Amino acid sequence: MKDIAIYTLTSELHDAQAVDAVTREFMDALHIDYDFRGSDYSDYGSHVLDLIYVRTGGTEGIFRRLLTQLQTQSGRPVRLLTSGKSNSLAASLEILSYLRQHGLKGEVLHGSEAYITARIQVLAKAEKARRQLQGMRLGIVGKPSDWLIASDVDAAIVKERLGIELLPLEIPVIAEQVEGGKEGALAIYEHLKALAEQQQLQGFTIRCFDLLTAVHNTGCLALAKLNAEGLIAGCEGDVPAMLSMAVTKMLTGQSGFQANPARIDPETGELLFAHCTIPLDMVERYELDTHFESGIGVGIRGFMRPGPVTVFKLSPDLQRHFIAEGELVCNQSKPDLCRTQQVIRLADPQQARYFLTDPIGNHHIIMAGHQRALLKAFLDAALA
Repeated sequence: MKDIAIYTLTSELHDAQAVDAVTREFMDALHIDYDFRGSDYSDYGSHVLDLIYVRTGGTEGIFRRLLTQLQTQSGRPVRLLTSGKSNSLAASLEILSYLRQHGLKGEVLHGSEAYITARIQVLAKAEKARRQLQGMRLGIVGKPSDWLIASDVDAAIVKERLGIELLPLEIPVIAEQVEGGKEGALAIYEHLKALAEQQQLQGFTIRCFDLLTAVHNTGCLALAKLNAEGLIAGCEGDVPAMLSMAVTKMLTGQSGFQANPARIDPETGELLFAHCTIPLDMVERYELDTHFESGIGVGIRGFMRPGPVTVFKLSPDLQRHFIAEGELVCNQSKPDLCRTQQVIRLADPQQARYFLTDPIGNHHIIMAGHQRALLKAFLDAALA
């Protein structure tokens, strides 16, 4: 079964051969792989993305008769594809208005072939990510750090809205009492990897500062390696940050960098983000240093390629989010900050004021590339 299915709405008043000719021309111009289901809606809702191709005008009544069946089988937003030929756009707008009047979500896909193709690809990726989150198991290893006073999460809401199961777990007993150094940091990595395997986790966040007193080392190297190996691994027991990283991973296939702003210029939109660990698959090179706050253990100074980035965060109640595209201008190596330091200039400088007026906690997730459209498509489908 292909990920995308095309269903049709066609008025009997229009010439069938002419409509079929327009259909072939239109669909050939879209660079997508799809199952063409025609007017047979019996398996609607079974594909990753179902599109209703409104081929002609005069189809509004047909759609209204189908709606109960469509909502029963899918429950997802109705996506209306139209070329604009034979009054199909007019019919699509009437159908979308009807959906809105009845409190239902929908969208008309119309424009250039390039725009429609790109939008379909984004919607398919977003829906696939939503499905992949269903049944995901994420651990909270130790309680969230005491300073995360605005980051409490209701596990029941996360399960209901994202399909993710949150598991509270104890920090594993690490026998090696190592006085810092790479060897001890790798021992922590092995223990956390084993814990994830034993608990069948796809990711976790850990109250990592407790390791400083327990084994005189840090989890920075462990998290950097585990993220690069495909596990979602977050710091400080920050659950909203971990959930944001999970969304990032499922949508883009890439790791996300959990960091907090260290400096903000609300006039230029330039921010300095810093943290003592970064996924090793995000950087061109890295150096080992001590952990900044404690001066012991192992911290990571990672150097990510300058270029397009997106800053993202979900709120603890999943009711809000922040998305800002920008450019990674440069990496810094100043001694008075967490070891990985990134200077990011937001595309819209006004968005910098969010951090000073209505932030969602301190940690935010940085990902490579401009991903706003993909994130919005996911949030509209999963959380709207």
